[in-house]
Amino acid sequence: QVQVVESGGGLVQAGGSLRLSCAASGRTFRSADMGWFRRTPGKERDFVAAIKSGGSTYYADSVKGRFIISRDNAKSTVYLQMNSLKPEDTAVYYCAASYSGSAYDSWGRGTQVTVSS
Repeated sequence: QVQVVESGGGLVQAGGSLRLSCAASGRTFRSADMGWFRRTPGKERDFVAAIKSGGSTYYADSVKGRFIISRDNAKSTVYLQMNSLKPEDTAVYYCAASYSGSAYDSWGRGTQVTVSS
């Protein structure tokens, strides 16, 4: 069973930066596609960024140019570097793993990011 655990959330002022980490265990990490999603109260969970097992990256338009997703296979960890944060980035951020190449089937519990104006 795959376990996914996020860390690194917190409170930051607008314009600041945070780096989220996501550690995955239970299966071969380098085989997994990894993604970050976020949810604000009353809204659906939205896609933020993804990194394929081969290293290709994808971003939501709302974070493109500000967020960077990366992975360290030796540490079985994926990162989300968030720069130039805005109040609208406030959300619970979730990390997810996909070993099937399609749906994300292992999810973390989330980490809160709050950006003050």
